[in-house]
Amino acid sequence: MKGKGTTLNGKRIEVTRENRVSRSLLITGFAYDRAERADFYLRRFKAFITKCHDVRRSGSAALDMAWVAAGRADGFWEYELNPWDVAAGCLLIQEAGGKVTDLEGRPWTNWRTMGRRTLASNGRVHREMVNVLRRIK
Repeated sequence: MKGKGTTLNGKRIEVTRENRVSRSLLITGFAYDRAERADFYLRRFKAFITKCHDVRRSGSAALDMAWVAAGRADGFWEYELNPWDVAAGCLLIQEAGGKVTDLEGRPWTNWRTMGRRTLASNGRVHREMVNVLRRIK
């Protein structure tokens, strides 16, 4: 519930306090068009895997975002999600002290486009993640 914090099994959870991508565990996913756009997604994956501690992929954006909220990972990025893929995770992360925006670091203002370009983090590595994505050609 908004304004009540995030809990897991009745205990309050919070995002991590990590402030550097180089020490961060990140999570990503690949959209259904990955076969046609493999190079696009792999350039982003390479940019992060060469800068962070490690990258994981679970296959579920909702789970990935819940892990960021629970402090099990420091950040998450993905393309081509839908509002229903990210709405609950967005609330969990925000209530746990984190940040969710589009990939340029801008807040979502239109629910119809919510999720298409998703960046979620503990808030401390958010700007650095945005900068990594901006430098990709």
